[in-house]
Amino acid sequence: MDKYLIKTLAVFLVAILASNSSFAQNGLANAVSNENDPKMNWWHMAKFGMFIHWGIYSVPAGKYNDDISQGEWIMNRCRIPLNEYKNYARKFNPTKFNAEEWVLLAKAAGQKYIVITAKHHDGFAMFKSAASAYNVYDATRFKRDPLKELADACRKYGIKLGFYYSQAQDWSHKGGAAKGGHWDKVAQDGSMDKYIDSIAVPQVKELLTNYGDIAELWWDTPNDMDAAKAKKLAELIKLQPGIITNNRLGGNIGGDLETPEQFIPSTGFPGKNWEVCMTMNEHWGYNAYDENWKSSKDILYKLIDITSKGGNFLLNVGPTSEGIIPQVCVNTLKDVGTWLQINGDAIYGTTASPFNYLSWGRATRKGQKVYLHVFNWPKSGLLKIPFTNKVVKAYLMEDSTELLNASIANGKVVLRLPKYAPDKIASVIVVEFKGEPMVEPKLTDGVLAVASSEAGQQMGIRNIFDGNPKSTWSAAIGTKKATIVIDLKQAKSLGCFSIVEPWYPWDHRTQKIILEYKLGEKWKTLFEGDTNGTGQTESFKPVDARYLRLSIVNDIDAPKLSELILYPTAD
Repeated sequence: MDKYLIKTLAVFLVAILASNSSFAQNGLANAVSNENDPKMNWWHMAKFGMFIHWGIYSVPAGKYNDDISQGEWIMNRCRIPLNEYKNYARKFNPTKFNAEEWVLLAKAAGQKYIVITAKHHDGFAMFKSAASAYNVYDATRFKRDPLKELADACRKYGIKLGFYYSQAQDWSHKGGAAKGGHWDKVAQDGSMDKYIDSIAVPQVKELLTNYGDIAELWWDTPNDMDAAKAKKLAELIKLQPGIITNNRLGGNIGGDLETPEQFIPSTGFPGKNWEVCMTMNEHWGYNAYDENWKSSKDILYKLIDITSKGGNFLLNVGPTSEGIIPQVCVNTLKDVGTWLQINGDAIYGTTASPFNYLSWGRATRKGQKVYLHVFNWPKSGLLKIPFTNKVVKAYLMEDSTELLNASIANGKVVLRLPKYAPDKIASVIVVEFKGEPMVEPKLTDGVLAVASSEAGQQMGIRNIFDGNPKSTWSAAIGTKKATIVIDLKQAKSLGCFSIVEPWYPWDHRTQKIILEYKLGEKWKTLFEGDTNGTGQTESFKPVDARYLRLSIVNDIDAPKLSELILYPTAD
């Protein structure tokens, strides 16, 4: 055979094998689905779900010795030996648990799905499991399977059900991973492969076969997971092909959802499915000493903000050891549900706002309607919308018969509003329009920018303008201060900026930033302050400028940013 032909065939076969390998891995991983994947349809419609962190860690209610700051991580953080921790299972007897009450609360809140901790990192299963007797049926006086009861109630009332499962961390079974390492070595040391084979795989199989249709499988903390271990778990997804999975399995196997935790990404994740999970106070599991509750107004703002950026909101409750969801959670959820009864069309099934920035609130879209969520009702009675489309009609969500006057001035649609806002938190205005939204572009589209340093080509300055919040610019390794100079190419009016940083809230990373604009030969400060490590949006007194300079100081590491966006003046 011709040597050239042999070589060509060899290259072809290698390509085919590589392609098949990639296809197989993506198939196992349930692949990272795009926004148009049909299996995501219900999820896009739902927008709002209930997360439930419930386990035997609710027995100490956050307290161990003199420490009252704990939650579901109490076993790990307080280094409690397994034999001592098992006492909580002996005391766990949630006789006041009522699955139907929980599901009806979710319905009253306007939530469309529930995700509950089937097994958290402590290794205790909240379902009847043949793989380990360390479960709620066999190891407690309760002798019931709450997940079975919850699954039945969800089917009865039309709520989707999902399970959280800690696949890697397990502090009670030999071989399970543990952040910070094992502390009860006799009880915990062992083969992780054996743990995966004997505990994780059979328990996940039980969850996917014994409870009917499962909508979402929520993996968590892939400590020590490699591709081989993750593959064994990913294979099980075939048992429920339509299930949605998140991105925390590990082993470089993706999932359907990005999972920002305890923060709302400033720019969302354009083109991806993402779900913010967040607590109502400072803890996931029940802590009797934590009274730092988010208000109904704060929760509602967060739901609107997340939806306006194209995401879903998975809001957590931590029931007591008796099986009771705290009353403050009940009250807040019902407040949100009351608002959704009137304004739900502006949330469910909507897509992200067509507008880059609105000074007075947020927006969502559904076809030829935009829903304007007005937080700050204009005292002038005039609401300016930064697009120039022909408005068919505009009206308040709660009264579609009263049409609002719409005109165009200075390149914006202007609505004349009633004197008083119809809702004390967020009033919704519906605008029906023709065509695709013609909106003002971001000022950072196509800008010229130079950084004082870069940590290589993959961490270049263009990353902060590419619209991808997962790509990052970094200053050169070893530096603690950097500057970015931006040329807008011509003077433009601006009054707001957003940044995205590549950390999580629990990383406790902050950077000092100063944003300046050039006036003549001098630099004038627009904003100065500390970041929060995840991302934020800040407004400032509007200016006309062509050149801007962002100075960043990071005391721990090289300065980093994932996105920087400048917005036109609001009015």
